[in-house]
Amino acid sequence: MLRLIGFYDYTVILTYASLFSAVLGMTLSSQGRFTAAILCLLFSGLCDAFDGIVARSKKGRSAEEKSFGIQIDSLCDAISFGVFPAVLCYHMGVKGILGLVCGFLFVLCGVIRLAFFNVMEEKRQQTEGGCNKTYRGLPITASSMILPAFYLLRFVLAPAAFAAALHVLLVICAFLFVLDFSVKKINWLKLLGFEKK
Repeated sequence: MLRLIGFYDYTVILTYASLFSAVLGMTLSSQGRFTAAILCLLFSGLCDAFDGIVARSKKGRSAEEKSFGIQIDSLCDAISFGVFPAVLCYHMGVKGILGLVCGFLFVLCGVIRLAFFNVMEEKRQQTEGGCNKTYRGLPITASSMILPAFYLLRFVLAPAAFAAALHVLLVICAFLFVLDFSVKKINWLKLLGFEKK
């Protein structure tokens, strides 16, 4: 009988939807369809906001299932919120040697932050359950809110000025990914009124 490696159930559906949206967004950005690509980034961020809630809804997950969930989420996040924004910025003008350095730093620091999160999260789950209340450093998933908000400047700045600003944004975000400071995690269920305060 044919067997597949990995864990296949509903707990990873939103994570995979986020990844699909990112791949679609990269394709759209290569065609110059930047607004559609930005909407894909926003959708990836929306999926990420609720994927942990969906995963924790399954009772009795094994240690292996939990660990797989952490790893697959971070691997998909590296693409959806690291590689995808860097590719999108490239197509919007972050090019040349300086652009390559800025894009590389953004992705590298995002991956470092995700690897650090994985280590600390697995360690935390050995002693406590539930979800973490704070982040250390800016979550890489914040790019799904920062870049779309920044994208609005494209309509008021000259193309060269917007491209220059994107270079700076990528470097600042890269630094914030690895800077050790505390960020309170947003409780989306409470924010939307589905959970008592």
